[in-house]
Amino acid sequence: MTDQIPDNNGTPREMSFFDHLEELRWRIIKAVGAVIVTSIFCGFFSDFLVQDVLLAPLRTAHLKVQVLTPYGIMLLYVEVVLFGGIILSTPVILYQLWRFIAPGLMPNERHYVWQIVFFTSVCFLAGIAFGYFVLVPTALKFFAAFGTQNIDLNIAADRYISFILSLIAGAGLVFELPMITYFLSKLGFLTPAFMRHYRRHAIIVILIISAVVTPTPDIITQSLLAAPMLILYEISIFVSKFAQKKKTAS
Repeated sequence: MTDQIPDNNGTPREMSFFDHLEELRWRIIKAVGAVIVTSIFCGFFSDFLVQDVLLAPLRTAHLKVQVLTPYGIMLLYVEVVLFGGIILSTPVILYQLWRFIAPGLMPNERHYVWQIVFFTSVCFLAGIAFGYFVLVPTALKFFAAFGTQNIDLNIAADRYISFILSLIAGAGLVFELPMITYFLSKLGFLTPAFMRHYRRHAIIVILIISAVVTPTPDIITQSLLAAPMLILYEISIFVSKFAQKKKTAS
């Protein structure tokens, strides 16, 4: 398993440290280019993204958002368009990442790059969907219940953006647990027996992670994020077992 590239004569040679840096630079450029292109695409639908996507959970919870700075609305649109571009370009970003890692993989493992990109993207987008459709509405309804006749619960736009993006992005990263487990198992760092033995410790870690990732201090939102993490952990045990079988077979 050697990282090699062809030289000027077409003969394979081992990649140097600077070759790796150059490869990484081009992968980053391509990933950033994908984000720019998809962000421009999202710009054409900025009104829909802001009015019908971003503000929809607020309307469902009967809450209003307010802008406290002159540039607040412009910043709101820029952040939404950029985040939408990042989500849409996720498969490209992951593909560039795995292509950078591919030279360090075994030849038979390089054939699975597209499958890896697909399942990693699906896990991330599933987490995004869970955060948007479950976590965000539940958290907003929970906080809206504390309103009174003398106090209006109006949310500052920048705080709302920070809240919803961190919650959604955190859920997307959490849903990558099965894929992370797969690769750690392939590398020999994880085994099904190890995960079963430390299940109780994992539950504590999951509760801590849900508390850190969730930008709200309420136990309900944290529990909603912890619940799928516990399920994903159990799924990851089977994923680890599957990865170990494939490693043994190869």
